[in-house]
Amino acid sequence: MATKIRLKRIGRRNRPFYRMVAMDSRNRRDGAAIEELGWYNPIDPNHSYDLKDERILHWLGEGAQPTDAAKKLLRRAGLSHRWHLMQQGLNASDLEKEMKKWELNREDVLKKRAEKDEQKAKSVAKKKEVEVAEEVSNEANDTSSIDEGTSDDQPDNSILEQPEISESDESSQEEE
Repeated sequence: MATKIRLKRIGRRNRPFYRMVAMDSRNRRDGAAIEELGWYNPIDPNHSYDLKDERILHWLGEGAQPTDAAKKLLRRAGLSHRWHLMQQGLNASDLEKEMKKWELNREDVLKKRAEKDEQKAKSVAKKKEVEVAEEVSNEANDTSSIDEGTSDDQPDNSILEQPEISESDESSQEEE
């Protein structure tokens, strides 16, 4: 039997919630599962998943293949790194040391991401402030140039004035 570790959707419409399960690959997405291995909530950023580490490693040892979405979740939890180290043949003490290193590195990576996001948000806010200031100054310049050009008190007669016609021109027009 081809066994997969995959996500099974159980959430309502527009509120997804998933269970990570081991199941036969021929079953449909929400079909009967062999075993539940944890859950994943993409909406809650604080506590978005809970996985049964030992059972997942057991199923990986049995030959179960994780889907792409399940693999990303395993990577995020550190289980894929643990599985990789187990495949290399590390003993339990070395495995724990490597996982502690991974956890510390993971914390640093998350802190750097948060700092980068804050800097990006600040730069976007500054750009918006500059754009708003430029728009306000442009509007002020446009209104001042209109005021300087013509005033409403004196109408512009240059358009209404017609060229003067001399007497010789009038006589030539009458003859024609």
